[in-house]
Amino acid sequence: MRLIDLTRDMGNSIFVNAPEAKVREVALKSAEIAYTGVVYDFSYKSMVGTYIDFPGHIKECDDGNNAGNCPLEDLYRQDADVIHLDCISGSGGVSAVELEAMLHSKDSGNKVLVINALGSRDSGDIEQRTVFLDSSAVEWIIAGNYSILISDIYESRELNGVFYELFKAGIITVCEPANLNAIKGAEVKISIFPLRYAGITQLPCRLIAEMKVEDYE
Repeated sequence: MRLIDLTRDMGNSIFVNAPEAKVREVALKSAEIAYTGVVYDFSYKSMVGTYIDFPGHIKECDDGNNAGNCPLEDLYRQDADVIHLDCISGSGGVSAVELEAMLHSKDSGNKVLVINALGSRDSGDIEQRTVFLDSSAVEWIIAGNYSILISDIYESRELNGVFYELFKAGIITVCEPANLNAIKGAEVKISIFPLRYAGITQLPCRLIAEMKVEDYE
């Protein structure tokens, strides 16, 4: 297998300021030994780096699922469908027709969907929110019975309710992934690692793809 890190560095955030990590040195000494511990005081927003949104990120859609109680099996080594597109800045809405045309298997039964809409482009390489999921795409994702969506595009500038509809359907989203174009093959295994944090519905996470050997040799 080959592992691909799909996680954006927390210092490379699109929407918010980079987090602060203040360093404190703590002198520790006993009769036997003396050394200096390095401790960090963190300060950051929940939308920093690559981050996971549980439906409760929108208050009206809260289904009780959060970073403290989400079953590990829902996030670990889940089979995922992968869709690759190559949209350019300002190209507008991505439709259900476009997504379905690039879906390898129509009946895989996988619960995770990965949409690499921007090809080799990073989300910071396009004019913000000028490529987005249109209403037909959102309806198609919901109808596909996916429980997790990982995508480099979501909402438009007009706020058309993309997240609201996804969360209302109980779909968890992962935002601002990196390196999606490095995924080869129509299916991968995805693992998502947020901190265990009771009641929290949005926070940074680590995102890993596991590819089959034959897909990258």
